Amino acid sequence: MNPVDTPSTPLIAITGATGAVGSRVARRLAGTARLRLFSRDAARAEAAARDLPGTTAASTVESAALDYAEGEGAASALAGADVVLMVSAAETDHRLADHATFIRAAAAAGVGHLVYTSFLAAAPDAVFTLARDHHATEELLAASGVSHTILRDNFYQDVFPLFAGEEGVLRGPAGDGRVSAVARDDVAAVAAVVLAEAAMALAAGRSPEHSGTTYDLTGPEAFTLEEAAAVIGGVTGRPVRYLNETLTEARASRAGYGAPDWQLEAWISTYTAIGSGDLAAVSGDVQRLLGRPAQTLRQTLERWRQV
Repeated sequence: MNPVDTPSTPLIAITGATGAVGSRVARRLAGTARLRLFSRDAARAEAAARDLPGTTAASTVESAALDYAEGEGAASALAGADVVLMVSAAETDHRLADHATFIRAAAAAGVGHLVYTSFLAAAPDAVFTLARDHHATEELLAASGVSHTILRDNFYQDVFPLFAGEEGVLRGPAGDGRVSAVARDDVAAVAAVVLAEAAMALAAGRSPEHSGTTYDLTGPEAFTLEEAAAVIGGVTGRPVRYLNETLTEARASRAGYGAPDWQLEAWISTYTAIGSGDLAAVSGDVQRLLGRPAQTLRQTLERWRQV
């Protein structure tokens, strides 16, 4: 019998397993641990489990549907899970309520350790409005009694070309502020390390590694959006520029999307948070946890282009 398949091997559950971060974590842990992959769509979760490389037996990877908002269903789905990756839910006006329901479900299911993907500089008055939900979620975890680790990710380097759009313009009221954006691959690598080490500690009857710890996950440098535009242009070979908007211009340029007010303000606060300096801090946590430097924006985009 493959040691990974033994019932005594801790079970690691991964939410958002079909998403950009969760899928990367699953691929890193495949073949090294018993996994249970969650998605809101059962068929997509099953496909993700079936397609994982490195798995050697059907019992190694399980899959199921899971909705953060459905407490009883979530508790049932989490039953038997020792360690859980809680990828923050999609950005909605009820995300915090969904997080609260899921955390209660994890506590009811007896989860041994939970790893949550939060956001850098999360605070009740964070300039990036969505970081306020993250701070409130951290508070809920602290009060839950569930052992946990917080991964405070900065914005993902991978999305900056998408921000530029087809017209090749990074537009927003960020001024000359800097952002220490992080690679999704680095976030996933850190999450995999923390999950695996917590699982091993639980299997040995010890308190989970990293319990009660918050890690700031950033790249190795903080860049302005003008510098980001130059890197994107250099890697992709197409002209990209940064347009520093006023708040009025930012609202006007996004008005055509028909987004609700809370979402429009969140989009704009992506840039005002950069302009405020809140997202410029560079942390060494990625290197400390992985034993290698965090990836630069250029390295990430060069890999992205090859894929």
